[in-house]
Amino acid sequence: MFKPPSRTKRRLAAGLAASFLVGTLLAAGAAAQPAASARIWFYRDYEPYVNRNYATVMLNGVVAGSVQPYGGSLARDVAPGHYHASVESFGTDVNQNVDFDLAPGQEAFIKILNSPGWVSGGDMYSFERDTYSLRMMPPETARAEMARRSF
Repeated sequence: MFKPPSRTKRRLAAGLAASFLVGTLLAAGAAAQPAASARIWFYRDYEPYVNRNYATVMLNGVVAGSVQPYGGSLARDVAPGHYHASVESFGTDVNQNVDFDLAPGQEAFIKILNSPGWVSGGDMYSFERDTYSLRMMPPETARAEMARRSF
């Protein structure tokens, strides 16, 4: 004997179908968007002798994310245009930030460097503060450095 599904099961099935449809549409939109966008990579090497703080990076003064200290990387898809990349840093140095332009489909690779001794001191207890700087890297160099990572 056939028993029609309950109202709860029908609603659950309708919700799952709607979720699948929305997910499919979002995936299709996301796949189409990168063709008209550009990508910015922030990355840093694993440096066992420096502080274990995350480096917070900004694009045009807005936080883009934080890069982990253990050889981490961060990618952001952005609209083509002019960008000013900076990094939150305790110390200030010259040439700490980078300015660059991106065309559609282009990638920029920015390496995060740390100079922990730039701000340091102490009498009885020594201290060091992170002084980060950014460097534009050629794509082939950056890809090779990022590929050597174990994770």
